[in-house]
Amino acid sequence: MEAKAGAAAPVLKTERLTLRGHGLEDYKKTVSLWGDARVTRYISGKPSSPSESWARMMNYAGHWALLGFGYWLVEESESGRFVGEVGLADFKRDIKPDFEGAPEAGWVLTPSAHGKGYATEAVRAALTWGEETLGMKRSVCILDPQNDASVRVADKCGFTFFTETEFMGDRVVLMERLGKF
Repeated sequence: MEAKAGAAAPVLKTERLTLRGHGLEDYKKTVSLWGDARVTRYISGKPSSPSESWARMMNYAGHWALLGFGYWLVEESESGRFVGEVGLADFKRDIKPDFEGAPEAGWVLTPSAHGKGYATEAVRAALTWGEETLGMKRSVCILDPQNDASVRVADKCGFTFFTETEFMGDRVVLMERLGKF
């Protein structure tokens, strides 16, 4: 996989969404998203503090600056309304089996955007970008097996189950995606 360090997040457009890089003006959106217990229920189990959300935004910026890929802020194209964050990352997770070299796909949407197909649409755009731009051959995702909505998104985006393991004391499933849609 060929990543270009120092790259800015490109703007991606789908039928209904715009994926763009985060700016300082997006801090309150990120705080609101990650501070919502409905959003974090299957991720960490607890809402993030404003300082944790700030660190998350810095992590996003660092991914783009150092690795040439990362997370996008997702908006409805027509209204400009913030609907979530989607991307590819290398979080250097302490997990077995490790998946070194395969970007981890992730998605999180505001509750008002749930059930509209936005996650699938945005994740497909990120994966397509990763394949076309980075030559990405494999990606993975970590899911709480009880998060039926995210499991459906992963299935629709071509991920398949490859193992069940433990991460930070919780049971998770690892899914992988090989090749293109």
